[in-house]
Amino acid sequence: MTIQVTKLSDPAVRAFVGAVNAHDREAFLAVLTPDATMADDGSDRDLADWTDREIFSSHGHMEVDNESNGGRALIARYSNDTWGEMKTRWSFVVEDGKISRFETGQA
Repeated sequence: MTIQVTKLSDPAVRAFVGAVNAHDREAFLAVLTPDATMADDGSDRDLADWTDREIFSSHGHMEVDNESNGGRALIARYSNDTWGEMKTRWSFVVEDGKISRFETGQA
């Protein structure tokens, strides 16, 4: 069963998912710390390049199925124009209300 974005527990994660689903790059960047980092399938990636390719230019969308760790760990069905839909895991490090790191990969 999908968890509505507005019902996600952590405000920063809620803003992250909302920005992804709205394809709102400005709101997405606003929820990240200036030095935020990320990893995909265990490998660090260039955040700007990855988010442009995997989220914004390919119409990324998250349907959250489960949250844990106070809302900072998600299981979601992620879809984009490049890869279709896949079950993914997401984990977030939140500092002072902003995301300083996120990691994703197939679940």
